[in-house]
Amino acid sequence: MRTTVGIIGAGPAGLLLARLLHRAGIDSVVLESRDRAYVEHRQRAGILEQGTVDVLRAAGAGERMDREGLRHDGIELRFDRRRHRVDFPALTGGRSVMVYAQTEVCKDLIALQLKEGGPLLFEAQALAVRDADGDRPLIAFRHQGREDVLECDYVVGCDGFWGVARKAVPAALSRVFERTYPYAWLGILADVPPSHDELVYARHDRGFALLSMRSPSVSRLYLQVPAATQADRWTDDEIWSELDRRLETDDWRLERGPLTHKSVTPMRSFVHEPMRHGRLFLAGDAAHIVPPTGAKGLNLAVGDVVTFARALVHERETGSPDLLDAYSATCLRRVWQAERFSYDMTTLLHQAPDATPFDARLQRARLERIASSRATETDLAEAYTGFALG
Repeated sequence: MRTTVGIIGAGPAGLLLARLLHRAGIDSVVLESRDRAYVEHRQRAGILEQGTVDVLRAAGAGERMDREGLRHDGIELRFDRRRHRVDFPALTGGRSVMVYAQTEVCKDLIALQLKEGGPLLFEAQALAVRDADGDRPLIAFRHQGREDVLECDYVVGCDGFWGVARKAVPAALSRVFERTYPYAWLGILADVPPSHDELVYARHDRGFALLSMRSPSVSRLYLQVPAATQADRWTDDEIWSELDRRLETDDWRLERGPLTHKSVTPMRSFVHEPMRHGRLFLAGDAAHIVPPTGAKGLNLAVGDVVTFARALVHERETGSPDLLDAYSATCLRRVWQAERFSYDMTTLLHQAPDATPFDARLQRARLERIASSRATETDLAEAYTGFALG
């Protein structure tokens, strides 16, 4: 097989890249190790930055998002039983975010790719990327019981932290920066309308809590728990009671409903530099991971593939590889700002196992500053609604 761009991974990054390339008249092949049902149902992020929303619309993939997604113009911070709303449009010149689950983004992009785009091969396991620093890199893969090779002009690894793409970067050229947090998120889906119309981020002495949603009838909520927690060790009543305690205020009530899903999400920060080696380009979790507190993971991946697609179109139109050569540096500027913001939000709201009373006072002081300083609040709103793409 032969193509211009070989894409490993049919998550939102790989699928969106294929869509952007198709719209630009550039052929691609997408290889996905899982089956279609798995990709369309795995639970992942649900907050889309303004820039991500704009890109999906421009790519012709925003119709259902605009019909079914939930535009949010702010978030609420809770601490010491107090409530403070951060008004995004007022602080950012009109920007907002969209609640629209990654599963739905993938469904939309898969449908478009199968209808209009190039090959999308499910259950096609990438085995290795070869000759990444040559003129025609290869992706060795297994599909329908036989091994094959995809010859490319470029390879984009959108295959996550455990994928094969990053392994093709020589160890001598790689630099890794990471932090593992001593806590995790216990997440639930519940068949009950959300108890608030915007996301609520709560700092509590017992630990962090987050009220979110998937739709007007489905709530998504999270609790900070120790890192080694097993989801099934918590009963439904214990989860609801703990959410009640951590989200409690004097003028608000948490609505309960049947739980349909429980899971534990570990918390870590990770960056691999560089994000390019020869004709291999890393995107999304293959190159970077953020703790979910800042809602940046999916949006960072979108920024990566937008940067790559623009660079490739620029090369085709001008003959200049300058933007492709700058891919890693361009992406990493945005990545590190997102890492900074996600770390700040995480340490602002979570309780470390070794936290002291001094640490608790600092957290409260930081929250007080956000609630009382328009400049500090604006910095949070600008970061949350998204850094510039590319």
